[in-house]
Amino acid sequence: MSTASAIPAIHGTVTVGVPVEQAFRVFTDSFHTWWPPQYHIGKEDLADAVLEPREGGRWFERGVDGSECDWGGVLAWEPPHRLVVTWQITGEWQFDPDPAHASEIEVRFTADGPGQTVVELEHRHLDRLVGGQAMRDAIIGGGGWSALLETFATAATATP
Repeated sequence: MSTASAIPAIHGTVTVGVPVEQAFRVFTDSFHTWWPPQYHIGKEDLADAVLEPREGGRWFERGVDGSECDWGGVLAWEPPHRLVVTWQITGEWQFDPDPAHASEIEVRFTADGPGQTVVELEHRHLDRLVGGQAMRDAIIGGGGWSALLETFATAATATP
């Protein structure tokens, strides 16, 4: 998963006590159950975070007023083992529509026995982002992807 970059990638790993199919489903289909509502870039409060389940799909937020604000797109959709999305949010917390400025987030789901899954996340190519170092600093300063993965793990074990 790792690639060389001027700005180091951010990594996170969590082990979840659910089968790989459930871990993938909660991560993707139930994104809104674990994504913190304060983490949004739209003008309105976050009502929902949506990850469209297909390569070429959108990754976006929906505000409480129904407005939508893109975050990126789906590059790879390989249930239940792998997902790659673009992160097109600048260091100034604005959406950048230019895909050449997108960083990437790859998430891998690996079965670790019948009822356990290891989830590994890599956020890479931060040097492509406008304000990429500021974005990396903000993510790390907020606990990084590891903190979000812990929130995800709690949601995954609570979801049937």
